[in-house]
Amino acid sequence: MNKLFVGDVDVRGKLVFVRNDFNVPLDPQGKIGDDTRIREALPTFRHLVEGGARIVCASHLGRPKGEVIPECSLKPVAKRLGELLGRPVQFIGETVGPKVEKAKAALHAGDILLLENLRFLPGETKNDDALARALAGGIDVYVDDAFGACHRAHASIEQITRHVPLAAAGFLLKKEIDYLSMATIDPPRETVVILGGAKVSDKIPVINHLLEKASAVLIGGAMAYTFLKAQGVDVGRSRVEDDQIPTCRDLLAKAKRLGVDLRLPVDHIAAVKIEAGITVRMVSAAETIPAEMMGLDIGFDTVREYCRIIEGAKLIIWNGPMGVFEVGSFAGGTMEIARAIAGTKATSIVGGGDSVAAVHAAGVAEQITHISTGGGASLEFLAGDKLPGIEALQEARP
Repeated sequence: MNKLFVGDVDVRGKLVFVRNDFNVPLDPQGKIGDDTRIREALPTFRHLVEGGARIVCASHLGRPKGEVIPECSLKPVAKRLGELLGRPVQFIGETVGPKVEKAKAALHAGDILLLENLRFLPGETKNDDALARALAGGIDVYVDDAFGACHRAHASIEQITRHVPLAAAGFLLKKEIDYLSMATIDPPRETVVILGGAKVSDKIPVINHLLEKASAVLIGGAMAYTFLKAQGVDVGRSRVEDDQIPTCRDLLAKAKRLGVDLRLPVDHIAAVKIEAGITVRMVSAAETIPAEMMGLDIGFDTVREYCRIIEGAKLIIWNGPMGVFEVGSFAGGTMEIARAIAGTKATSIVGGGDSVAAVHAAGVAEQITHISTGGGASLEFLAGDKLPGIEALQEARP
């Protein structure tokens, strides 16, 4: 990775600003539903604490859109971060201003101060220079460890790097870049890309880019039905993005031209509506989905064929479920793919909320090489796009 890594920086006595991605789910009582993103941040904090740094950290949470929304406060995150680190984490209900500066000045080696939600301030999402300067006040080292926000040109991600003496990548950001680069920079020929989810439009840039890298691309989820309709297949009432049909035809033609094995479901689990306990129909490869039904999961033959291809992979990238994963009747295909990936010797990279949930639900998360914390950021990276947060580190002063 051609940038400074915080693991190589002497941080003793330095005031370090860490930009984290603590955008975790909170219930109405303020209880954290999934602390994965907090846990993934721990290596950077441990390094800084052990190195004797004075630490200020900040994040966004939810979409408060420049307003103070109490339900989006980071106070519960401070408590959980402290529990996981086994040391107190101070929380201040402000992001910039005299109180924050006073709290920063009072920090001793190993102390951690978490600021309030960055997106309570409208200048954050506007990449405001004045806010970036305020956040950078007195900071010796800036550390970006928020991969999930690196595709955003925001004040605490991009502009701040112009106002600090030193900018570096944290342990989590480095890990994300190292693994995702395997898929985009000279991957092994036996690279299998598995893509699912509701909208093909969300994944077109990734498919287009990775068709030039992979040996096989396996498509599932609702997005498969736009591809199938592009081939003239009757898909009943399955979700289709009609405006993307020409693009799907182009991608199918590109795969054929490049000799890439782009696979679509050959059989389906269908129903008249998405509902737990609904009667389902197994639609075989010799049939079409009935006019009143929707394809809601890949069928048994598709699972079997996809698993066979997965077995021969050296590198696997998976983003997006194979069906309506949140409803048990349509989760089977996704779960089987999760188990198949875990059962290989391949390097496996899994991203996307439902895919990550699937490997946890299947009990195979520990067998996955890398579980990405970035949703949109992962997709843009895999599409070959430049991420503002990463570019800012590249351009920052050494």
